[in-house]
Parts: sequence; C-alpha cells; structure tokens
Amino acid sequence: MTTTGQQITTTLREDGKLAVAVGTREFADPTGTEVLVKIEAAPINPSDLALLLGMADLASAEFSPGKLVADMPAPAVKAMAGRMGQTLNVGSEGAGTVIAAGDDPYAQSLIGKRVACRSGAMYATHTLTDSRACIPLPEHITAEQGAGAFVNPLTALGFVETMRAEGYTGIVHTAAASNLGQMLVKLCKAEGIPLVNIVRSDAQAAILKDIGAEWVIDSTKEDFVPRLVEAIEATGAMLGFDAIGGGTMASTIMGAMEQVGSKGAEYSRYGSNVQKKVYIYGALDLGPIILNRGALGFAWDVSGWLLIPFLAKQGVEGQMRLAGKVIQGLTTTFASHYKAKIGLEEMLTNDVAMAYNAKATGEKYLVMP
Repeated sequence: MTTTGQQITTTLREDGKLAVAVGTREFADPTGTEVLVKIEAAPINPSDLALLLGMADLASAEFSPGKLVADMPAPAVKAMAGRMGQTLNVGSEGAGTVIAAGDDPYAQSLIGKRVACRSGAMYATHTLTDSRACIPLPEHITAEQGAGAFVNPLTALGFVETMRAEGYTGIVHTAAASNLGQMLVKLCKAEGIPLVNIVRSDAQAAILKDIGAEWVIDSTKEDFVPRLVEAIEATGAMLGFDAIGGGTMASTIMGAMEQVGSKGAEYSRYGSNVQKKVYIYGALDLGPIILNRGALGFAWDVSGWLLIPFLAKQGVEGQMRLAGKVIQGLTTTFASHYKAKIGLEEMLTNDVAMAYNAKATGEKYLVMP
C-alpha cells in the first residue's frame, strides 16, 4: 500500500539552472519506528531557503504552474557541485496528523495524534519520518502554532544552553528582530540572562522594545560601536551568535568586547585575558568573514553553530527536556507569527517566491499543503 500526494523538490540541473517543482509522489507505508504524517502546516525558514532556492536569480526566473526555473550564478554552481543533478526534498519542520505507523510501540501510539515533526521533506502533503523526530502536541495547540516548534525555539534554547555550558553569562545577538530573535528576547528575559540585540532599523528596534528588550543597538547608526561597547560593559556579554555570517560584524562584536575587557587592565601587547567568542549560525551575508586582528587581542574564538549537531550532543534525555520547554511555551515565549499562509503551487508563483525569499523581518511565510 502507498499513499499518493504531492511534494516540492529542488534540482540543480547540469546546465547550471535551478528547477523547483511540485510533483506527484507515492509515500510508502511506514515500517519499524517510522510514521506517516499528513502535513497541515510548515514554515519557510532561512535554512530551508538555502536549499530550496540558494542564490538563484528569481528576478529573471521562468514561472509556470507548479514550477520555477532560475539561473544560478557560476560561483554558486561551483560551490554546490556535489548536488548537481540530484532532486532534493525540502522543508525542515512542520506539524500534522499521524495517519499510519510502523510496528514500533511508540510509533503506534502516535496514530491519530497531531504532532510537530522534522523530516527534511515538509513541503508536501505527507512526510515519512522517524517517530522519535515527532513531538505530540496538546489538544489546544493548532498545527499552525506547532509548525515552528523545532528550528527557532530549539535554537533559542540551544544558545542559552551553549552559553551556560561554556561559562558565559550574557549574549550578543545579530539580526535580532527575526522570529528567532524575538523568542530569544522573551526567553532571556524570563531566565534573567543579559541580552544585547543588534538590529538594522528603527522599526526593528521598536519590535524588540515592545516585547521588553532592554539593550537594542542599531548597526546603521553612527554611534553603533560606542553603544555596543556600552551595552557589553553593562551586561558582561562576551558570547555572540551571529546570523549575518560574512563581513565584519563578528569582528566588530569581539572588538567591542575587547574594549570592555581591556578597561582598567595593565597594558599587554597581547590584549586582555577576557575570553571572547562569536558563533556564526547564519548566512545572510555569503561573503568572507573579515576579522580585524589588531582590535581583538589573542583571547578570542570564532566558530560555527548548527542546531542538529547541538541536539545530537544532548542525547535523547536532553532533547526531550528541551522539547518539553518548547511545548510549554508554544503560545507565549516560542510563538511564531506569519505574514501569509500559502499552498504548494502558490509557493512557486512569481510574487510569492520573491516575497518570502526577501527574508524580510516580520514577513515569515507558512506553507499549508
């Protein structure tokens, strides 16, 4: 027995063009610990867009019903040579109802229940995934509310867990007015963690101040660096999480940290002994990461942070503990807000694709197959 449905796939073709399409798919019956979920809602996250569209030129793309074909810049084609010719599924998380399960007892217990889940193939009418990648949702939680239960909430919790594990006491966060950033503001406020939020406009600053953020710094203002130094000195935040990636932001943050760490200390050509660190977790800027070595001293570190490796380190017990926190806060701390709800074919229309691919603050889209 199989279940017939639809699924969006993305393919980097041999001619260097990216083809994204909705197609009919047969979903096999689940076995073992697998479950088959009828998807009701799935958010479009920046990490999903990196696979779905990458650096494709949507402005000159060809759109037809249920399909788009766009040129991919030569550097991107070279960087993604490993996926050339492969047809890939897309969509990291979502929510829906389990309609079939393998013979595993836990999988069987989920039949008929609404769950939040992750599979890497959520832009579809159905998805086949492991039951251990599912979180049963309370009856009062809708699919729309539960669809974003994994990526952003667990990332916010992961930042806090990482901070504590590494001995830091405060956080600096960039692109802080995003859905994730707003969750982090609420989480840090609830847990008494000093948080410095870096934004790019007055409108973004207002969003965060309205939900109780204390330190909000606009990187477009002339006094950005002095205000950043002031905020870091007041909060003691020596750990940063940077969604931008390329450019000088990580260096600017650690330079401000070094200014704070050096205050009142005896001069050393090696800089302060205060350990400073920035994790790069996003790629809003795909350019090189530029570090001003002369402003950082020697006690610094830049590293990458990804959710799935972080969760793997937590083990099953740790993951369940974090999932429990998410469920408790799905309508408060970890609530997601969407600009629009779209269908699978609508997702591949010109205006809609251009809109969600802009990744504008406050304009997150929800796919409802």
